[in-house]
Amino acid sequence: MRFDLVDLQLFVAVAETGSITGGAARANLALASASARIRGLEQALGVALLTRGRRGVVATAAGEALLGHARIVLHDVETMRGDLGSYARGLKTSVFMLANTVGLSEHLPKALASFLRAHPSISLAVEERESADIAQAIASGVADLGFAADHTLPDHLERFSFREDRFMLVTSPRSAFANRRQIDFREVIDEDFVGLTNSTALQSHIGKYAARLGARLRFRAQLRDFDAMCQMVAAGVGIAIVPEVAARRCARSMPIKLVRIRDPWASRRLAICVRSFKALSRPAQQLYEHLRQEAEPGQR
Repeated sequence: MRFDLVDLQLFVAVAETGSITGGAARANLALASASARIRGLEQALGVALLTRGRRGVVATAAGEALLGHARIVLHDVETMRGDLGSYARGLKTSVFMLANTVGLSEHLPKALASFLRAHPSISLAVEERESADIAQAIASGVADLGFAADHTLPDHLERFSFREDRFMLVTSPRSAFANRRQIDFREVIDEDFVGLTNSTALQSHIGKYAARLGARLRFRAQLRDFDAMCQMVAAGVGIAIVPEVAARRCARSMPIKLVRIRDPWASRRLAICVRSFKALSRPAQQLYEHLRQEAEPGQR
């Protein structure tokens, strides 16, 4: 059975857009050509891949199976192209990693910098995603490694614990919550908040828990990093929810108070995950082992 990469790219585009028209546009194909290619795929495989309706198309069970494999194949082809292109630029290979907000901003930079210093022939791309999205992307073969909350990862992914992490409520010394040692998230959901921009994975994560309580957080200010958030809190603009490692770092130089959040979701284990260590390229394996050595004692 032979597959055309253009057909696979088209099928992924159609499945993701829910429309043959949308998929054709994304794949830069004429609608008639795209329709003929999809029919040709179904005939070659002897099974329906899409359920067609007035509002678009939905992948069948067979289509979902093809979608998963197609994403892996296309990712591997892009990795191959990138690696060969890297040779032309004087580099040997590259590794693609996904990380949640706190990993990208607090836990990974130092460890990744030491890896790149030790491996000058390897390049690294790190993209921010929400933990649940990272789990799905790694399982689908979209990226080499992921840094995510352990509880979001399916059992079949290989992983090791990297850090223990906890969200803290950050307040100004003048806040009514400043003298509290612990607090429930429910107690503060009606307060004015200082947060990250909506595009960050962490902001989406916290917003989901507020929604489960039937609330939508009210933001006085939204900024790009934890230091700026804590400065706003210190000035009395509002309260904030910040990872403990960032909150304690900011507390050393800013007049802020930290309050432990009692909700179970506020405490989590952060892990490095891969779909299969044996299936990784050698540079990705080297990064995986390097991060294992950089993991918190007791987490390796």
